[in-house]
Amino acid sequence: MTLLFTILLVLTSLLMIALVLLHKGRGGGLSDMFGGGVSSSLGGSSVAERNLDRITVGIGVIWFACILALGLLKAYQS
Repeated sequence: MTLLFTILLVLTSLLMIALVLLHKGRGGGLSDMFGGGVSSSLGGSSVAERNLDRITVGIGVIWFACILALGLLKAYQS
């Protein structure tokens, strides 16, 4: 069971990294340094951005649940 949660944790961690990097910069951060601060007329919250937000939150919840499950498994094994 621990192996399953560890594999799931690694996969969700990699997916979270990719999803966070896909988000558009909100300005004033490191994204401005690399050209992310250029504003376009297509600004605003599109359906794709909202779906990306929802997927990121969902993967984050799964990631957090894996952390808790691994911690509980470790506590019960000791």
